[in-house]
Amino acid sequence: MTENAILVENTPTDNINYSECKIILQPQHFSSAQGFKDFWKIVKRTAKKHGVEVLEDKNAFVNQVREVLFYDTPDHDLYNNHFIVRLRSFYKEGWPDGLPELTVKFRHPDFAAAAAVNVRPATPGSSARIKFKEELLPLREGLGGFRFIYSHNCVMSMPRERLNLAVEDLTRSFPALAQAQANPDHRVTLVNDFAVEEVQVNIGTLGFGHGIKAKTTIAVWRDRQHESAICGEFAFQAKYDRREALHKDSLQRAAGFYKALQMDAYDWVTLGTTKTAIVYGLGAKGSTNRE
Repeated sequence: MTENAILVENTPTDNINYSECKIILQPQHFSSAQGFKDFWKIVKRTAKKHGVEVLEDKNAFVNQVREVLFYDTPDHDLYNNHFIVRLRSFYKEGWPDGLPELTVKFRHPDFAAAAAVNVRPATPGSSARIKFKEELLPLREGLGGFRFIYSHNCVMSMPRERLNLAVEDLTRSFPALAQAQANPDHRVTLVNDFAVEEVQVNIGTLGFGHGIKAKTTIAVWRDRQHESAICGEFAFQAKYDRREALHKDSLQRAAGFYKALQMDAYDWVTLGTTKTAIVYGLGAKGSTNRE
């Protein structure tokens, strides 16, 4: 989704088929659902200035509620070695909607490092989905630019109770986790004893021309115990089959829009972090500056 996008061919395990631009937002703007609408007004103004088509869904501001839990060793060995283990549960009208979704992720700022890690489960024929994503975030030092993170994900359904595991058991299921060199006898537990309540609105799509359309969302992450916001996020994501087929003009328009939106929404933006990093940084020791 960028003007200087990397051409990806023949990666060791998967080609990149997703590009997602994210902006982490300050929590104080999300004391109510009005925060979604207020930020969306800024997005629409910026889109108009940059010739970006806005297609708003008829259910754009219907809240989607999920619970997000992160699991790691007591010293956060997985996260400190670029791995993330996340369990996300979906709710419909207050009740669980299907099995929770387990994601095992390797995320790294270096493309080759991320591409080389095979996150597939050990069980042959499992129903896991493998996603290799390019994620863009604002620069750490200021607004109006972007940096890359590459994310290799394995997503599958798993009952919550099956995550009460020792590191040895989890590594047996996902061999890539052996790279973290965690103590095999340690158990993976809920990071910082912190449960996230995610409220998300699926706004619609942004169109950048030549058939490139990006699914667009705004979300807030809240502390389930105290019902207080810890951060928000605006994101738009495009899926494609062949990276080299993306039109240069569309990539430039997407990059220009992303940079300009940071400037137009300067008093909303939080720099230098991700949602996951915020959860890990809530008082726990042993975590380095990972994303």
